[in-house]
Amino acid sequence: MSERWARAFLTSYRWAGAAAYPLIGGYVAWRASKGKEDHARRRERYGRAGQPRPQGPLVWVHAASVGETIAVTPLIERILGFGINVVLTTGTVTSAHVARERLGDRIIHQYVPLDLKPAVSRFLDHWQPDLAIIAESEIWPMTILELGARRVPQVLVNGRLSDRSFASWSKRSFLAEALLENLAHVVAQSEVDAERFRALGARPVTVSGNLKVDTVPPPVDEAELTRLRGEIGDRKVWAAVSTHEGEELAAAEVHKLIKGRHPGLLTIIVPRHPDRADAVAASCAAMGLTVARRSLGDTIAPGTDIFLGDTIGEMGLYLRLTEIAFVGRSLTGQGGQNPLEPAMLGTAVLSGRNVQNFRESYQKLAANGGARFIRDKEVLAGAVNFLLNNEAERRKMMEAGRRTVEDMRGSLTKTLQALEPYIHPLIVQARLDTPNVAEGR
Repeated sequence: MSERWARAFLTSYRWAGAAAYPLIGGYVAWRASKGKEDHARRRERYGRAGQPRPQGPLVWVHAASVGETIAVTPLIERILGFGINVVLTTGTVTSAHVARERLGDRIIHQYVPLDLKPAVSRFLDHWQPDLAIIAESEIWPMTILELGARRVPQVLVNGRLSDRSFASWSKRSFLAEALLENLAHVVAQSEVDAERFRALGARPVTVSGNLKVDTVPPPVDEAELTRLRGEIGDRKVWAAVSTHEGEELAAAEVHKLIKGRHPGLLTIIVPRHPDRADAVAASCAAMGLTVARRSLGDTIAPGTDIFLGDTIGEMGLYLRLTEIAFVGRSLTGQGGQNPLEPAMLGTAVLSGRNVQNFRESYQKLAANGGARFIRDKEVLAGAVNFLLNNEAERRKMMEAGRRTVEDMRGSLTKTLQALEPYIHPLIVQARLDTPNVAEGR
């Protein structure tokens, strides 16, 4: 019965998508008008290729957003080193920017096609991938089914299922099994994630750890870093990064609460979505705070209270300006944001308790003394004040974070081991096509 329900649902999904396809243009145009789509490349969302397919073996890697793109970058670099072509799809304008910044023209970047049969089929007809690698938790029914129908191996890497996603799929376990049985392998982040994928019907499932640990620290423009450090001088600094709605206001209130104890204090606020910067700047100004905006090229003057990091792709710059960082989507939001980049750059990490999406990373950081949890803005103010006053404790947290990240490394090697049966034939093919290709190991 469950198989029959799954088949009926997926058939309905296929036909509903086909019916909606002619009408979807208005939706994509609306997203483009809001800056959520690249207007000049909207055709890619319908599976229309922006450039020709290269000769030889090709791997399709999909990473939905910025975090996933950063996570799979070292894996993509290893695949490229084998002489294999890579087409990378992402779903957001910001992730496309990160892909261009970190991988340049070594890969072909395309926006991921809409999960509608005409778009997916057109995409696959053109690119004809030999292997599909999907990052984290991107389970799109039509894409998975179309790849399965073409017998293209699909491997989910850095696999993760949040509490909410697992609960949702568990209610539709018959559907989850019908989709996950198309995956050739799931490489999960943790044992918890692995058990969840197995419970939903995935086989085989192995554990690699978090690929984000094996990334390099976020890059920085050294000239800009030097310039901004010169503007800041010897002022005390702390940051609230990857913040969501409500957390910027909390950071601004923390600034007001402790400013009297730390004359000249500078607070850096980096919203997760820079398109909210106007509202954040207005809220801070309404509180009587002086704001300098990175996007406008404002100078950090002696009287600046808030430095608003409202740009894309400069987290490496903001984190290098501070030794204390609150990581957002954890106080007023749900799920948390990645604490590993701050930790690997030697930053003392503070966070709310809602970090389900990065539970294992936070548990290890907290156990080793590299991160502390806070329950509200008053406790956040106390923690920031304490760390600003206690250099020895601050340095201890910074070093603990660095050490924890180093101890967690190794996920890239494990992921490559899981991919070896699918990658090796492509390496052989690439060498036959180009005899002088280096091994790349």
